[in-house]
Amino acid sequence: MDITEVRIKLMDDPHDRLQAFCSITLDGMFVIRDLKIIQGAKGPFVAMPSRKLTDRCPKCYSKNHLRAMHCNQCGVRLDEDRATKDSDGRAKLYADIAHPINSGCRELIQSVVIENFENEKIRAQEPGYVCTYDDFDEDSFATLAEESMHTSEVNGEHSSAVSTIVQTDDKMHRIDPPQSVKGQHNHIKSTPQTSRVVTANRDESENDEGFGTGLV
Repeated sequence: MDITEVRIKLMDDPHDRLQAFCSITLDGMFVIRDLKIIQGAKGPFVAMPSRKLTDRCPKCYSKNHLRAMHCNQCGVRLDEDRATKDSDGRAKLYADIAHPINSGCRELIQSVVIENFENEKIRAQEPGYVCTYDDFDEDSFATLAEESMHTSEVNGEHSSAVSTIVQTDDKMHRIDPPQSVKGQHNHIKSTPQTSRVVTANRDESENDEGFGTGLV
């Protein structure tokens, strides 16, 4: 087995334990993504891609991570020490999705990835550096549903702020910018103060005597 390509994505904080993500290509035919390079006590090491282990609530049967103290669905309290332990007595909270099955393969992956990681840190200092790691869902923005939509900016009618006109195939919408604090108005419309004396307005031609009597 040959590791024919390694792509590294360095983390922003060099002091964080998680140093980088990487992907490896085996024999130019098979790609494994989301390997992690973690800073350990003896230097960086490679962690295989993994998933969280879960169990089901005995009351509502919903899935919960093994670290959960309460059920996410019904809120019942769960045993905190319910995860199985490995040979060192540590709780097993994650399961590898892909991993080597012998020490020789693990050492090969470790050495190649760490070598590329160190080289990537040097390249990151060069001007015009571009990360080659494929982030399919990282910092991406959704596209608008209507491809023909376009925007243009016009000045607002009553202020110097800029409004945006969004035009589709058959409709046009105007999006006004938020008002400044100085220009904001209360939603409750104020009314001028009036006299607290209540009077009855009657038409003198009406014959209903006594209508409104007693109002002051």
